[in-house]
Order: sequence, then C-alpha cells, then structure tokens
Amino acid sequence: MVDALRAAPGVMGVETAHTAGRRVIFAWFEGKRALRDWYRSDAHQKAMNAVFPDLVPQRQPLAELADDSGPIIAIVSVKFAETAIASIGIELYGPLPGGVAVGGRFAPESLEVRGLRELRLAPQ
Repeated sequence: MVDALRAAPGVMGVETAHTAGRRVIFAWFEGKRALRDWYRSDAHQKAMNAVFPDLVPQRQPLAELADDSGPIIAIVSVKFAETAIASIGIELYGPLPGGVAVGGRFAPESLEVRGLRELRLAPQ
C-alpha cells in the first residue's frame, strides 16, 4: 500500500511511523484532485474493500473540501487488535504559515510552507 501511495501521481511524499499502539502514514498531496485520484485508485479501493467488504459509500469523497484548497496532508492511523484492525482514523490537514525547521524538515522539500524558517545546524 505504501509503495503504491508513493508512486501515485500528485503525491509529494510519504512517511510512516509507529506510536504507542498505532501505525501511522503521513502522505502529502498536491491538492484535492490528487487526493481524490488516490481515493479512486485501484490500490486504495482494494485496501478499502479488504478492510470493509460491505461498505457502501453514502457521499462523495471530499465533498466539503474546496477545489482550490492547496496542499493536503493525510494522516492515517491504524490501531490493531490481536487478529484484526481495532480502529482507523483518516484526518486531513493543510500547511499553516510559520514554524521552524532546524537541520531539516518533516514535510517534503517541494511543499511550500509560507513563513517557514529553515535554519542549518552548525557543523560540529
């Protein structure tokens, strides 16, 4: 799934992480169209059908999101029970102006963040 996501058009970057009890995927999309294309992709549809085989969508995906929303980060957190998935959360965010990156940043370099201060670490 992560490899398919990384190769999808309009995906700017993907990171994975483990927290106490959850596996997390951070995926940066160029905008709503790229995210919608990923949602409709074969890889995503297969994953949805594997986890929720009887799910019948009740609405259009991303209907509340403006077409010109700009870059989007999708954060997917999955909590596993012993033999199954206990919960899945998918949250969408956009970059806010400001912040600081010292010696590197979490978001892809191609993602423009207005007002981001990028500082280099002093050589040691």
